[in-house]
Amino acid sequence: MKKELGLLDATMLVVGSMIGSGIFIVSADIVRQVGSAGWLILIWLLTGAITLTAALSYGELSAMFPKAGGQYVYLREAYNRLVAFLYGWALFAVVQTGTIAAVGVAFAKFTAYLFPVVSDEHILYQQGVFQLNAAQITAIGVIVVLTWLNTRGVKNGKILQTVLTIVKILSLGGLTILGLMTAFKADIWNLNWTDAWVPKTWDVNRETFVDIGGAALFAAVVSAMVGSLFSSDAWNNVTFIAGEIRNPERNIGLSLFLGTLIVTVIYVSTNIMYLATVSLPDIAFAPADRVAVVASHTIFGNVGTIVIAVMIMISTFGCNNGLILSGARVYYTMANDGVFLKSAGKLNKFEVPGWGLWAQCIWASVLCLTGKYGDLLNYVIFVVLIFYALTIIGVFILRKKRPDIPRSYKAFGYPVLPAIYVIAAFSICIGLLIYQPTFTWPGLIIVLIGIPIYYLIAKKD
Repeated sequence: MKKELGLLDATMLVVGSMIGSGIFIVSADIVRQVGSAGWLILIWLLTGAITLTAALSYGELSAMFPKAGGQYVYLREAYNRLVAFLYGWALFAVVQTGTIAAVGVAFAKFTAYLFPVVSDEHILYQQGVFQLNAAQITAIGVIVVLTWLNTRGVKNGKILQTVLTIVKILSLGGLTILGLMTAFKADIWNLNWTDAWVPKTWDVNRETFVDIGGAALFAAVVSAMVGSLFSSDAWNNVTFIAGEIRNPERNIGLSLFLGTLIVTVIYVSTNIMYLATVSLPDIAFAPADRVAVVASHTIFGNVGTIVIAVMIMISTFGCNNGLILSGARVYYTMANDGVFLKSAGKLNKFEVPGWGLWAQCIWASVLCLTGKYGDLLNYVIFVVLIFYALTIIGVFILRKKRPDIPRSYKAFGYPVLPAIYVIAAFSICIGLLIYQPTFTWPGLIIVLIGIPIYYLIAKKD
């Protein structure tokens, strides 16, 4: 593989893969769960702190194993091939491909603001329960185009990723600054921060907010963090392409830190802008949860919808490019380990895993057609957190198991910060098991299905 990516490219991959459409919508659900300005900001700060802590711990692993496959390799070295395969299986079956499908359809839905012909309400074909709409076709078209571009070499993908991510950062930063400077409403700001630390949750039956505490508050925080964690996910994708990053021992860890820090600052700042321009009830009950559209209307007037639509189109297009670029590198490494289809372990004439890219494209397109990608993503947040925690536990295991491996970077705050992350991740998982079982058991089933598949296809040592 060609070493085409520098620190800027790697950092932009982290930022671009993390920022999709979530920051524009999930704050609505967070407010419905926790009901106050203080807790809204706290949820985003907690999410940022958790993500930063994980990224800093991954820096040590990336310095030890600067190879294509990233997190898959870390799990293989710390545990065994089965644990690593289950991660790779979940990544291909749902996590990476499902996210690509969901982000693609989000691109199409916001494109429909400008070009209604690609709306999901434009039904092209229907047979029984199966329905094909223009948004799905648009999403598949975008996935195919980005896949083709990335099969032509990593340089094409990295240029597009870096340019789109810089535009994304500038546009989100510009929206936030402009909102705070021109649309700041003192009465709304003051009202939003009244009783800012009194947590409340929306009671659907009584159709009102009710005060909460104790177990109910823990349940609300856990439920609220599902959305913020989704919005902050995919930061680990840069580890997948370690084989194509110059000086990976240094640049992967540094890009993880810089990228997650940039996104945390952007997310918290954007929510402060929401609170300065939109009342809490309007955030909680924004049409279709599109908080950014409501805020943009306040800032730009009637053209606000178009401004946000263009921003989300850029954001989701760049996000999908990063996801598509990085995902196939995991399947490439799995294939060379004998636990994935053999063809995925070969590089094409442009020295990228072309077959893996197209396999990912096909399955993501199928998920677009099912219309169930959103449900699949809800199922796996629990699983994703477990694998993150297992990977960070791997830092402790490898300190004992492989003390001989050079570590040009060591996990910041070890052992305290990595331990805090593991405790926090498992606490959220336990909360999800108790309070959001529909998010957990299906995800576990998807992962467990991988066990018999592993024993059917794995090469024996």
